[in-house]
Amino acid sequence: MARIQVLPPEEARKIAAGEVIDRPEALVREFIDNAIDAGAKNVEVSIEEGGIRLVEVSDDGVGMDRDDLALCIEDHATSKITRLDDLGATRTLGFRGEALPAAAAVAEMEIVTCRKGEAAWRLCAHNGTIKLDEAARAAGTTVRTRFLFDYIPARKRFLKRPASEAQFCKQVFLEKAAAFPDIQFRFIQDGTLKVFLPSGVSLKDRFAAAFRLDQYISLLHHIAGRGAGFSFSVIVGDPGLSRLDKKLQMVYANGRRIQDWSLQQALEAGLQGGFPNNEHPVGAIFLDVDPERVDFNIHPAKREAKFQQAGEIHHAVTTTLRAFLSELLGGRSFTMPLPERSGPSLPFSRSSGQTSGRPDDRTFSPAQGTEPGRTAAGYADLAGVLADEALYEDAETVDAGVSVIAAETAPPYGELKFIGRLWGVFILVVKGNRLYLIDQHAAHERILYQHYMTKPVPGEKLLIPLTFSAESAEEDTFLREHREELARRGLKIEQDAPHVWRLETLPPGWRATDGETIEAVLALPRTGTNFVESWAASCACHTAIRDGAFLDERTALVLARKAMDMPDHHCPHGRPIWVEITQESLLKGVKRL
Repeated sequence: MARIQVLPPEEARKIAAGEVIDRPEALVREFIDNAIDAGAKNVEVSIEEGGIRLVEVSDDGVGMDRDDLALCIEDHATSKITRLDDLGATRTLGFRGEALPAAAAVAEMEIVTCRKGEAAWRLCAHNGTIKLDEAARAAGTTVRTRFLFDYIPARKRFLKRPASEAQFCKQVFLEKAAAFPDIQFRFIQDGTLKVFLPSGVSLKDRFAAAFRLDQYISLLHHIAGRGAGFSFSVIVGDPGLSRLDKKLQMVYANGRRIQDWSLQQALEAGLQGGFPNNEHPVGAIFLDVDPERVDFNIHPAKREAKFQQAGEIHHAVTTTLRAFLSELLGGRSFTMPLPERSGPSLPFSRSSGQTSGRPDDRTFSPAQGTEPGRTAAGYADLAGVLADEALYEDAETVDAGVSVIAAETAPPYGELKFIGRLWGVFILVVKGNRLYLIDQHAAHERILYQHYMTKPVPGEKLLIPLTFSAESAEEDTFLREHREELARRGLKIEQDAPHVWRLETLPPGWRATDGETIEAVLALPRTGTNFVESWAASCACHTAIRDGAFLDERTALVLARKAMDMPDHHCPHGRPIWVEITQESLLKGVKRL
């Protein structure tokens, strides 16, 4: 008997659909693409339970007639191309005719559509059954999916909590909206309007509004350039607006967000010398390329592209940014020692004492130098990175109430001698005849954990509280019973309704996305004092200095001293915080003994 079998068409469709629709955010992405391709001027996205229960995208585009509606969920049915060669001329975001059939294969789907001056029609697709009848709506289209993966449990169990899935949906929404300032966008989550982006604004204004940079609009710049067969706009922040990560660096090609390391590197290379060490520019490249010179048909979700003129584009972007930076800085470079200068109070800077409301925005910092030889005060006072009370118990308080090592008189370090730093990970110190390689992140984790376990954690207020849902009565009860203890740990929460909570404060320096934050809260152990230990470990991990963070000699020595004074020489997750090498073992290694 043959072991190879031909899968039934319906089963094959469900399997293939997973390449296009892997989670709710994919539905949001594909439906918004269709709305934009239909010429919409207003797009509204609504989700429930993270998009698992409902994803709905409504637009005022051209709509479809009855015949087009009946065909639109057939495999590879599309109005955008008729043959392979058309890929070289299409400017639409979609073109393969995969999204609607894939959505119908993995969820209950309803489409209501109307062409201007014609009758409206409704199509319902449910588990292979299709129904088509008349409906009522103005010109445009509404696409609605419910109960994603209910009939495919193997896929559904890999989805995250609704709060996390909602954050993914929102991020895709913002990324799409950023490239189309001539379209009005609305994002509704569980019946509440979360984002409203009006149309008729500039590309810079839309980028700022989408990613909550409105108050720093003066630090954003719009730069344009062109070459043979392509043009581009770059929205970029000047050195007063920087991050410790690259989360707000984006590349768009013909209106589509893509992952392109080369162009992201062009952004960094073009601004090299303008930003402090270990800090990165905020920016987005919006590239418009002749369709004949770019291929998007190389990734199932069209997240990648192949450019015919990749080298020319890279050179043009880099050269344009270098010229901009040279004019902006007047020939100065942040890689050379500079006098202190004041910067804006960016989200979650310790001097402002406030946050932007988005945990992943809190790594913004004023542009100040971090080169060797600068004091700790030159590294944004290690604000939000080193917890002052935990690490600098004997330090004086200077500069807007931030304790800094630079204010100390030389402490009695005893035998402990600073040797240097290695790979951005280790602090090297010698004590007697022993060399210690101290993991700076793990060591700071242990110091902060000890502090969080013995003292209250101050909470920093979110400008925009984070709303989330408890998934069970048990979670509701836990949050209610331990609300006061959580508040002492920097986590103030209030209940708005059964299962609906509002997060108002987070510990200083907390670095995580909205989804990761809610996951951390709801994953706390339910019994005993374990939840305090678990939360202290999470706080320590998310606020400790990171690999690659520059520490001057005095700061490194204080960190080393504190780490070696800890009663437990392991990080909260159990890893040792240093490696010890004796003089004898080194001498034996080179056969001197």
